[in-house]
Amino acid sequence: MRKIAIIGSGGAGKSTLARQLSEKLAIDVYHLDALFWQPNWVLASRETQREIQSRLVRQDSWIIDGNYGSTFDLRLTAVDTIIF
Repeated sequence: MRKIAIIGSGGAGKSTLARQLSEKLAIDVYHLDALFWQPNWVLASRETQREIQSRLVRQDSWIIDGNYGSTFDLRLTAVDTIIF
């Protein structure tokens, strides 16, 4: 497991699991909520969301937690592991 997407319902523990896996596997974790929500709870544009994820998925390894269905195609075509 070097490229891991964690998806699921809100409050299901995605971020907690991502942090735990990051520690055990020594892989950087990226929380989409933290990357996409700007000050004053303004959501980044879809274009910005896609740019951010396009950069992330080109890395050799990563754990990305979050849903954001409009960008699933970027993550799910690059993963080797999906945790739902």
